[in-house]
Amino acid sequence: MPARLELPVDHPHVALVTLDRPERANALDPPTLVELAGAWKRVADDDEIRCAVLTGRGDRAFCGGMDMRTTIPASQALARGERIDAADFEGLRALATATLTAFDLRKPLVCAINGHARAVGLDLMLASEIRYAAPHATFALEEVARGLYPTGHATVLLARQIGWVYAQELLLTARPVNAARAERIGLVNAVVEAEVVLETALATADAIAANAPLAVQETRRGVRELLGLPLEVAYARQEEIGRPLRASRDAAEATRAFTEKREPHWEGR
Repeated sequence: MPARLELPVDHPHVALVTLDRPERANALDPPTLVELAGAWKRVADDDEIRCAVLTGRGDRAFCGGMDMRTTIPASQALARGERIDAADFEGLRALATATLTAFDLRKPLVCAINGHARAVGLDLMLASEIRYAAPHATFALEEVARGLYPTGHATVLLARQIGWVYAQELLLTARPVNAARAERIGLVNAVVEAEVVLETALATADAIAANAPLAVQETRRGVRELLGLPLEVAYARQEEIGRPLRASRDAAEATRAFTEKREPHWEGR
């Protein structure tokens, strides 16, 4: 399976999604796009899953972008109005969901960047909330060097996540930056040793999953929704989002658990 979803026993309520094409730098070909889209739908629909972790297999690449032998030629042929293979068409149909550009995961996503994140690989990473990178990882948006427009998250989210000048440098030069610089400009949370990058991401996912799931989901949604709003509108909207949580069963359970000196038992309601 080129994209695997696992539910690790030692990490309750956490889904681990692995891009599993190390021989092709974990690039996204049509079958991978279909399976990755299916994995994200499972994460979004399964109430037992409270957080997801995304990584790549091997130590060379997190994701090298779209597969230059299959996905890119199929996409270009389709843009020219040509008929393409049915399997390739299904992969392109799954693209927006697989890359989380037109699909709301609803749960926080943590990335374990085990190697190079290039083009759509970096772009997919931008959909995550938290990111850890191995020291040898590099990051590049290479679309302009291939005559393409980065139609995923990069031109929408990158300048909202890091400084304007750094975003423009990545977008317009197509030159890679190393992990240390990615940390300095705020593209990743931290650089950690390669052998513990996945462990670090899973530990963060565990911390997220231990919190009230509805509160986590609504907080994630609120941050994304409020970011582009005028201040007065944002303050009013956050009250609209927060008010139902104060009356939730989980909020009442948190108070009881604190009083009784025990861990809370979340219902997600």
